[in-house]
Amino acid sequence: MARKPKQEFEFIASRNVYRKRIRDTDGKYFAITSADPEELRRKVAEAERVIAEGKYRAENPTVREYFNQWLDLHAAHVRQTTMTDYRSIVKLYITETMGDYFMIEVTPDLIRQTAVAKASTKSKTIYDKTVMLLKTVFQSAADSDVIDTNPAEKINPRGGKAPKEKVSLTDNQTETLLAAVKNTPAYPFCMLGIYAGLRREEILALQWDSVFLDTTTPYLTVQRALHWEHNRPIVSDELKTRAAKRAVPLHPKLVECLKDLKARKPDSAFVISDSAGGPLSGSQWRNLWHFVEKRSTKERKYKRRLDNGELVEHVVTPVLGQAAKHNPDCICSIDFEVTPHILRHTFISSLVLDGVDVATTQYLAGHENSRTTLDIYTHLKTNRPEDISSKMFEFFKR
Repeated sequence: MARKPKQEFEFIASRNVYRKRIRDTDGKYFAITSADPEELRRKVAEAERVIAEGKYRAENPTVREYFNQWLDLHAAHVRQTTMTDYRSIVKLYITETMGDYFMIEVTPDLIRQTAVAKASTKSKTIYDKTVMLLKTVFQSAADSDVIDTNPAEKINPRGGKAPKEKVSLTDNQTETLLAAVKNTPAYPFCMLGIYAGLRREEILALQWDSVFLDTTTPYLTVQRALHWEHNRPIVSDELKTRAAKRAVPLHPKLVECLKDLKARKPDSAFVISDSAGGPLSGSQWRNLWHFVEKRSTKERKYKRRLDNGELVEHVVTPVLGQAAKHNPDCICSIDFEVTPHILRHTFISSLVLDGVDVATTQYLAGHENSRTTLDIYTHLKTNRPEDISSKMFEFFKR
């Protein structure tokens, strides 16, 4: 006897509707109903399409989904500031260029044409981090059978713009800089960079409980670092390296500067602080460093909104010795490059050139790797004419 053909839909007489039960992505059944079979057929087709797409996306995530998931999984095992850096690299150079592609669609050529191409226009540091993350995360996907092979495996590890040679300030440039920013909020920051060699994040996280001015040998200790998340300051005791935790003796000029600063802000918890004595936000830091930039002859751009609401970009090229348009006390006297890192490099260079041994220089600089200190030492100390002339002349005598 022939089996009765299975009906496409079940008819529920009590409700006078047609019903179709289908299975969702979790394997559970749910019902779709309609009084019209044709309308029900359309509803079922749409539901099956959505379910199929959901299954596909679950099994085949996009680059954006997988990379963000990878970052979330590893956040607990990576230093907070490092993870913030990773998220920024992933967002700017990976997900913004190929985030909408499915992981299984990614090829080596696609990576080269998108993420690698964009990162190669930036510094070598950014390029190296981008390539490292590409290789690491895609390898993780391959190990988890999300993809068959790692498309980033053979990406060229060399790329990006070579870093500029680190140039420290001369004695005259140091005097010019400090005179230019005297009596501004940037002055104590510059003093801490030049005379204590602290990194920017270390200076901005420095609190008075780490500064000892009334001892026989005044000193400060580096115990904290600051970074920003959505402009909000985050102060942490997680330093860049273990070697970053150190005690630095204070130069008499720096002692004088800090005593004056503390007298003017007796209730402030932070050495470089906002009006309430707390740490600076990202925008407040930029405003502080603007005191240096405004006194520089370096070309700068700014935008001004016209009466009609239009934003117009202006380019300003200051002239050495010229006063600022709206501030006669602000004189453009800095005709050399200044960055927070150059301040720190000036401190390290001064130690080397004054004959401080490598081990002590490494400690005071907070370098974990002695190679970093030795590279600076070799570049500054052993290649100067005054250091090698006697050796060279002795050779010719022989």
